[in-house]
Amino acid sequence: MKRHVQVLLLVLTGLGLLHTALFSDLCLRYVKEGLRPVLIASGVLLLLLGLAGAALDHMDPEGDDQGRNHDHDHAHDHDHDQDRHEDDHGHDHSTAPRIAWLLFLPALSLLFYAPPALGAYTASHANNKAVKQEQRFDPLPATTPLPLTLTDFTARVQQDREQAIRGRSISMTGFVTPAGPDGGWYLTRIIFTCCAADSQSVKVRMYGTPAPPANTWLAVTGNWHPRGTLGTKSATAALDIHRTERISPPVNAFTDDLPLTPS
Repeated sequence: MKRHVQVLLLVLTGLGLLHTALFSDLCLRYVKEGLRPVLIASGVLLLLLGLAGAALDHMDPEGDDQGRNHDHDHAHDHDHDQDRHEDDHGHDHSTAPRIAWLLFLPALSLLFYAPPALGAYTASHANNKAVKQEQRFDPLPATTPLPLTLTDFTARVQQDREQAIRGRSISMTGFVTPAGPDGGWYLTRIIFTCCAADSQSVKVRMYGTPAPPANTWLAVTGNWHPRGTLGTKSATAALDIHRTERISPPVNAFTDDLPLTPS
């Protein structure tokens, strides 16, 4: 790979990182919010390295030719050794492999076609997020409907011996994941620990309405669907829906946050 092409690759990669992390929120499809400064710093560094390389090439445009001439002066003395080296190893290391050109694909994709965010397909195949064991639960506010995260709702259903959610109207937000051929569906959140590679999902089964299209973001309101003994592991994290409302996906979608507004 020629030097000017390497410089172009550095510049494109730096611009791609800045486009996703500084000038848009696309990076939040792939990493947690806390890693945005690292991506911005990396983009700036790559861009500066590329510009510095371009400046050096502009100051010494004949550097490559001089280097080639210098190498040519010694080429005859080393021909025999080089031929023996190539015979021993079966290939020539004097140029970068052609596969290096594939490095342009991720750089260009960051600028012109960012990969889509994770959604229902990933949630249906990913590991479910383990809900940690709670030692105690704080009293619930008297708000109606009561906003809860999917994680908190699951923990209350399966661990709260006081059964504080019994009879309460609950509001939650998430996206739709089909449950299978029976037409059922889950309200879902995908949660990043660090980035998309370690994502886990938390899902609550929905009853009472036909399954909306996969990946549709909804605010739902309903009551716990009575199956199993509330406050024990036998209880199912499920909701009998009273009302649904389509919402826009949140900017930082890969967390399990409380609903921003009541349903």
